[in-house]
Amino acid sequence: MVLSAFAPIATWPEATSETFVNQAVGIAAKLGARLHVSALVVDMPRVSNAFSRLVLDVPKMIRDAEAASRSRCESLTAAFEAAAAPAGVSLSSDTIVCQPVMAGERASVGARYHDLVMVGIDGGNQTTREIAETVVFGAGRPVLLLPETAAAPNLDSIAIAWDGSRVAARAVAAATALLADAKRIVVLTVLDEKPLEDRAIGERLAAALQARGLPAEALTIQAEDVPIGETLQRRAAEAGCGLLVMGGYGHSRLRDFVLGGATKGVLAEPHLPVLLSH
Repeated sequence: MVLSAFAPIATWPEATSETFVNQAVGIAAKLGARLHVSALVVDMPRVSNAFSRLVLDVPKMIRDAEAASRSRCESLTAAFEAAAAPAGVSLSSDTIVCQPVMAGERASVGARYHDLVMVGIDGGNQTTREIAETVVFGAGRPVLLLPETAAAPNLDSIAIAWDGSRVAARAVAAATALLADAKRIVVLTVLDEKPLEDRAIGERLAAALQARGLPAEALTIQAEDVPIGETLQRRAAEAGCGLLVMGGYGHSRLRDFVLGGATKGVLAEPHLPVLLSH
């Protein structure tokens, strides 16, 4: 079976960075996956108020926004086509036209027909962050967050944030294809951040992965005087890992997201690629 990867791209008001193009294509090539790209093009709601037409010229502002969105769609889609061919990646694409508030929901629906979702994200890009949050909790698929300021991720060394929970176990299962090709796997367990089943859960997971022929080792760490998401990312990077695998904690409530501490941290300040599974 060929793995299918999905990449939604934002076009308005902030667009996905072109850095994400090479990141997504590179990962698809490494996994031998086909890649489907959906460009989220805005359809702005019309305004009938006479004041808005005469004083602010809202209809022109709407036309300009939609034109900018379409232009970015064309540019990013062309960049994917140019990158995929030499990388040997089978690429397909489509356009999802929707109101801005529905972009994340529409991306989540599209993601459900694929095995892995890749989303470009930057702490300063509110558009991509909102899409990422919605997809993490609405797609039902593992989501690989790729910081738009980072280089192509090194998937040879992977860290797993492990607390023995159901959500963490689901994340490990979702990362099977990535873990299978890793040359080194580091199981990170924070001993003093939350109650744990026991202090040896990291060693137990490492042993279970070793029994499957995977090069896993355990590393216990302490919580620091910074958000837990930052601690996990920092310690994963210090261990030489190019990817962090973790469970996505939280739930959505009337479009607002109640996030767990680690999940909130990696969405707000992404420093390295993170695979989240909810």
